[in-house]
Amino acid sequence: MKLVLVNRYFHPDESATSQMVSGLATAFATRGWNIHVITGRQRYSNPRAALARTESFGAVQVHRTWSTRFGRGKLSGRAIDYISFSLTALWLMLLLVRRTDVIVTTTDPPLMSVLSWLAAEVKGAKRINWLHDLFPEIAIKLGVIPRGAASRLLSTLRNWSLSGADMNVAIGERMAAYLQRQGVPPERLSVIHNWSDGTMIRPIAHGQNPLRAEWGLIGRFVVGYSGNFGRVHEFRTILEAAQQLCSEPAIRFLFIGNGHSLAAIEAEARQRALTNIICKPFQPLSELQKSLAVVDLHLVSLQAALEGLIVPSKFYGIAAAGRPTLFVGDENGEIAEILREACCGATVPIGAAGALAGHIRRLQRSGQQCERWGSNARAFFTRRFDLPLATDKWARIVAEVTGANHNTQHEPETNSAVGADRSRKVAIAPEP
Repeated sequence: MKLVLVNRYFHPDESATSQMVSGLATAFATRGWNIHVITGRQRYSNPRAALARTESFGAVQVHRTWSTRFGRGKLSGRAIDYISFSLTALWLMLLLVRRTDVIVTTTDPPLMSVLSWLAAEVKGAKRINWLHDLFPEIAIKLGVIPRGAASRLLSTLRNWSLSGADMNVAIGERMAAYLQRQGVPPERLSVIHNWSDGTMIRPIAHGQNPLRAEWGLIGRFVVGYSGNFGRVHEFRTILEAAQQLCSEPAIRFLFIGNGHSLAAIEAEARQRALTNIICKPFQPLSELQKSLAVVDLHLVSLQAALEGLIVPSKFYGIAAAGRPTLFVGDENGEIAEILREACCGATVPIGAAGALAGHIRRLQRSGQQCERWGSNARAFFTRRFDLPLATDKWARIVAEVTGANHNTQHEPETNSAVGADRSRKVAIAPEP
């Protein structure tokens, strides 16, 4: 039996879904599974990249298909890239997949679940959808596409493709609850949170981290934002808090990454003369442990209207690095609930820049609080979000879908709304 994972990006790409798919594929291959990946030849930050058409990543067989290369700058170009990749990925699925195989498709590009249904029907394979975000709802909330007959058709197609799948894996309880309201049967829904690799990302003391000196951060309290600067995130509250703290030389804001909103953030920082902001590009995966640990306090943000449609994956690496989090978003959201349960951070509503600045100021002055929250984050991560735990949950789902016996190695998560016991009903969350 082959397990065929389909996602537009894969190692060595640094994007979030690439890291998730690469980590799961490698973990499964290490356990002796026959793993194939269908992916693109681009990189998230470089649409002109031309990665090898076929290669082995450890024991994982990687198949890179053709697509257009317009990149993420314009929505029209991105849409063409999505469509071209989807069609060539469908063609590869039809070539690779056999009756005994399992196709696992992510939501990059959107609506891949519809094409994987077609491939599975033709080839007689099993099908699992791995839902990192929900389209078209996110596009509607962001004003990218209008609400109307076309968006309703897309939602109907999506829901139909999910309802007919062997299993759908959501990355949060609120997302699973939303899909249940959309008519996806609860017995075909499971929740597996995103994760990080606790052996690759560990806490590092500042004195052992060379980036503190390289980036001129010795003696500073560093407030960091690391990852994608996307449309779904909220930055105005962060920038206003940075302005309120601009006269405090001990505090520095460190932005690491790239994305749609980065240019606007840099322009506004210049306009506001925010000399306390430092920007760095995406760091290689080999440097991720250092770049996460160079920060004293991490920021995560999400527009409140998007709760239940996406979960910021950057939190899990932050927790692995043993650092606390301030979440800017819905106080009843997925990350906010985790922070309360783990006692490893706090939530600030969008627009409450004064409250955010106050939290930062207090934590800068109280090193013990920061250390306690960081220690709690690492401990909670080890119990709930480490890679082997997630791999075990995935192994159980594949075993149930195929009837095969795949051994697991770690205890399941027991305090998730669905978690290891996916048959438990999902609590219905408010409409996002």
